[in-house]
Amino acid sequence: MTLAMLHRCAPVVALFALLPGANAFAQTTVSLQGMLGNRALLIVDGGAPRSAAPGSSVGGVRVISTSGNQAVVSINGQERTLRVGETPVNVGGAPITGSGDRISLSADSRGHFVTMGSINNRPVQFLVDTGASSVALGKAEADRLNLDYKSGNPVRISTANGVAEGWRMRLHSIRVGDVTVYDVEAVITPMAMPAVLLGNSFLNRFNMRRDADQMTLSRR
Repeated sequence: MTLAMLHRCAPVVALFALLPGANAFAQTTVSLQGMLGNRALLIVDGGAPRSAAPGSSVGGVRVISTSGNQAVVSINGQERTLRVGETPVNVGGAPITGSGDRISLSADSRGHFVTMGSINNRPVQFLVDTGASSVALGKAEADRLNLDYKSGNPVRISTANGVAEGWRMRLHSIRVGDVTVYDVEAVITPMAMPAVLLGNSFLNRFNMRRDADQMTLSRR
């Protein structure tokens, strides 16, 4: 990777130091504290642990099933698999509408454009980042999505702690609202990230217009 390419990757990583905690983007935060038989012991939005059996709900989080040290839950209509001891899952963000050719996003209270979507038909949370040259996601999220990133091209990425090795690959599809884009370049980083950065490898497929706290992406 050339020095110029490394500099282009820098905005992807430089944003990490500026991002607030994932809670700033999400409407709901939930973690699995433990298991009580077949009941999941959940912590929702930092509250006290509460148990819920499959089919019941806690703080708007519905438990679908439990097995061993994990539970499948539904949060704001999105299914997530929680495991004991893992970092909290964040779901929510700014509302979104789409028509197949156009995406309309509303900024959250901090001015960020955050929305749910999918990569290769698996749900993710996106943060629009016009300073990122590519879609970027952390290694842990890539593993959750079963991405074969290690077969991609190794790249060197500038971070606050020096230079780290990542991977460049092509994603089969990214869907936001009713709009699906195919064959999108992405960079997988070794750092943990609170959301998938929706960078210019996706955004450049659209004409972008921003009016106050509204952003419209119209397919080129």
